[in-house]
Amino acid sequence: MLINGETEVYGIFGYPVKHSKSPVFQNPAFSFYNLNSVYIPFEVEPSRLEEGIKSLKVLNIKGINITIPHKEEAIKYLDELSDEVKYIKAVNTVKNMDGYLIGYNTDAYGFITGLKEIEKDLIEKKILIIGAGGASRGVIYSLIKEGVNKIFLANRTLERAKKIVEDFKTLNRFIEDIIKIIPQKDIGKFINEADIIVNTTPVGLKEGDPWLFDYNLLKEKHTVVDIVYKKTPLIEIAIKKGCKWQDGYPMLLYQGAKSFEIWTGKKAPIDIMKKALGLS
Repeated sequence: MLINGETEVYGIFGYPVKHSKSPVFQNPAFSFYNLNSVYIPFEVEPSRLEEGIKSLKVLNIKGINITIPHKEEAIKYLDELSDEVKYIKAVNTVKNMDGYLIGYNTDAYGFITGLKEIEKDLIEKKILIIGAGGASRGVIYSLIKEGVNKIFLANRTLERAKKIVEDFKTLNRFIEDIIKIIPQKDIGKFINEADIIVNTTPVGLKEGDPWLFDYNLLKEKHTVVDIVYKKTPLIEIAIKKGCKWQDGYPMLLYQGAKSFEIWTGKKAPIDIMKKALGLS
């Protein structure tokens, strides 16, 4: 890769962010098209996020991804938001159009595209979602847009779950019929009704994290998805039970592919990106 005065800069804002896998597959995507572009991580402290986003205009950085803990806060400093961001209340992709910053959320696209690799027909499925944060909002948005008509939403704090239902009323006027809110401690009572179980929380990322529910209740009929980028205890038990399963890598891949297309206007070279992530 030749870096010169014409090189266009892209990257990711997060804190911490040195562990990010995004440069691993975005840079090969640029190389595939022989683009004079580079993708690098920028570690931005929460207290300096506004300065960081303003720097996109000053330094003419063409686009960024945004990850934890900045996805919600970053919205304040952008010039325009795409429709999905208005519902999800989180942004993970920014395009710099000559100093005009447009925010997108490609997490929803990434999740649903990955899920459809293992579940082709979702409309009749009953889906249990654990967590009511920004990631959960993206997952729910994508499922509602796909036409899913039954979601169990489990969270420790019911008020956060109720806020999602309230915010999504203009997305689907039947949202109160589609989403049933349940306390996280009651997951076991609904597990047999669910076809697909999705963990949108970071639980399982750290060694020794408590279980979200009794994972031994899983059955072979279940499809289990954990958006964490590793084989968590939830996924390990799902594998033992013979469930269809998916970790966070497909969502990571496809959200990044969508970002690439927003920035460059070119079709993402999925096979190249998959190979770079070790997924093929």
